[in-house]
Amino acid sequence: MSLYKRNKTGFNTVLSKYFSFRNETKSLEPLSELLMNLRGSDFGEILDFLRTNPDVTENFGYYINYLFEGKPFNLSLTEANILSENAFFPEFKKRLLNKILPAVEHENTVWFLVDAISVRTGKDLQYFQSIPEEQLTEFFQLLRIDDIIIRPKVKNELLFSMNILAWRVIGNAMDVEVVNMAPEYRKFDNPFLALQNELDRLNENFAENPEFILNSKDVHYKQIKVYLEQCLDFVTLAFKNSAKYGISSKINQSLLKIRQQLNRMSDIHQVMVIDEEDDVVRKSKQLFFNILNYKSHKNNLLDLVSDSTRLMSHLITNHTAETGTHYITNSRRDYMSMFLKASGGGIIVGCLVVLKLFYGSLPGSDFSHGILYAFNYAMGFIMIYLMSFTLATKQPAMTAATMAKVLSEGENTQKNYVDFAHLVSKVFRSQFIAFMGNVALAFPVALAIIYGLDVLFQQNFAAEKASNILQDHDPFKSKAIFHACIAGFFLFISGIISGNIGNSSVFYHIPKRIAKNPFLNYFLGKKSAQNISDYYAKNAAGIISNFWFGVFLGITGPVGLFLGLDLDIRHITFAAGNIALGFYGKGFEVHTYTVVISVITVFLIGFFNFAVSFGLSMVLAFRSRKVNFGEVTEIYKEIFRYFMKNPLQFFLPIRSELDSSAKEMVENTVATKSEDR
Repeated sequence: MSLYKRNKTGFNTVLSKYFSFRNETKSLEPLSELLMNLRGSDFGEILDFLRTNPDVTENFGYYINYLFEGKPFNLSLTEANILSENAFFPEFKKRLLNKILPAVEHENTVWFLVDAISVRTGKDLQYFQSIPEEQLTEFFQLLRIDDIIIRPKVKNELLFSMNILAWRVIGNAMDVEVVNMAPEYRKFDNPFLALQNELDRLNENFAENPEFILNSKDVHYKQIKVYLEQCLDFVTLAFKNSAKYGISSKINQSLLKIRQQLNRMSDIHQVMVIDEEDDVVRKSKQLFFNILNYKSHKNNLLDLVSDSTRLMSHLITNHTAETGTHYITNSRRDYMSMFLKASGGGIIVGCLVVLKLFYGSLPGSDFSHGILYAFNYAMGFIMIYLMSFTLATKQPAMTAATMAKVLSEGENTQKNYVDFAHLVSKVFRSQFIAFMGNVALAFPVALAIIYGLDVLFQQNFAAEKASNILQDHDPFKSKAIFHACIAGFFLFISGIISGNIGNSSVFYHIPKRIAKNPFLNYFLGKKSAQNISDYYAKNAAGIISNFWFGVFLGITGPVGLFLGLDLDIRHITFAAGNIALGFYGKGFEVHTYTVVISVITVFLIGFFNFAVSFGLSMVLAFRSRKVNFGEVTEIYKEIFRYFMKNPLQFFLPIRSELDSSAKEMVENTVATKSEDR
């Protein structure tokens, strides 16, 4: 007979059906059917039935105790909702498989029993938690399961579970890479070993007296509590130090596992403490709720992704935030410097636009064109970076991380909100002048080059593709806005790559390895090795992220053609250059509508480049730093009020009495130096 039925009957009817007599079966069918009908019944009526039918109540209680008798539950405490792998993807794969095809467990365990009778453990847990405390206490007393927490076999399982967790914690915590994350603890006794020693003493007491009951005044309780707190402090410090030393996904996962195991040990430790008579039933209920809670989250994929990626995203945005400070103008001199740097970027992009035009006219497959486009973009972006020029749309990912860090580490006061609004105005005007510098030079440079080639070779090279170019920049005749969003997404990804390279460089001591490399020191000399190390530390993240950004932009169009999808990219600076080619290809004989819509589209593309990149970067940065989104709403309101009062501050470098406080806000929160362990 199936354990689960679609036709539901009353809970009291099921009780009478199975427990009008002493039922000594260990079948799960009665309990499964009861649980299936429980949520649709009034719990007060169930209690009334149990009070007025003592024989049924006694038989039901006997069945419950008989069913659980001798079934170990340590797996429910040591395995459920605790990471079992030291890497994210193996853990994700395991949970996904268990979610689709549940693992086959040993049938003589509480782990199997809960899985078998409760298909929706989370819903069942919510139901039991909604029951009034007094009613649930009476229910436990009527079934004579109100004292399970002090039964010797249960205490033995609890102690055994704590020992299993302690052994695993020590194994993970003694890993040399984990130890290196908290070098401060080298000066102190190891709290993990001390915790295990104290657990050994507690086990000895229990072995001598199985009736031994732990209370909050017991020296063993106090010592274990202190050592657990010290171990958790170790983990907290290791996570905190990741900003200085970097971290790998493996170490991140190991620290998460250690923290989960320590918290689980703390839960078990607390549930064992009995100070008053009422604590017996209360702790018995707590053990019941804990097991259901752990089991309900055992295959949760969202929790896994959230916990495993939060710290890594924090570190990525932390290193990105350091770069973002360079893109915020604080004075007129900075403002003009930003314009000149952006103008340099515009000159290079103007050249790239013409190069891409020629690459596209070469015979070859979509694949070969993709390679050429990727090379063109990557080469140009790396040149812009190495020549200290600026590509406007590279800024949002950096400045978003900076702003999120300021917001998360600063005090949430009205004054800080005003200072932050002023900081936003400085960021916005920096973006604005960078856009203007890029566009102001990309258009005339592309126009000058195509004109020069026309004069030199007596051929208008842009004529053939002029119509398509102009049509591609008409939002009503193409997907220019959608393609601009794709470019914005790639800008966001390039920011993540930059932050990840920065984190990895710090964690693996790459610059130091280069400086100390015996091969380089022998053949090139110590000074040259140090110069290479310094160059890598300064430029590696920028070069690699710009390379991949160029690759992404270059291959998107050819990949779209291969897949039969209308995929492409639109970037404000390239759009300005392309429109110059389109106008020249048409001999400047274009309709007024085309001129107007092209100019408008250039700035629309820039807006969506910025909006998508900045928006995604802000979400990532806010999530990584657990910024309260309720506070974000208040900040947006303050930014709007500040804009209405000082609109020119968002476009021009006008001095303000808030300049010093906004600058101090950034300097006090963003500065992070990598250190040696």
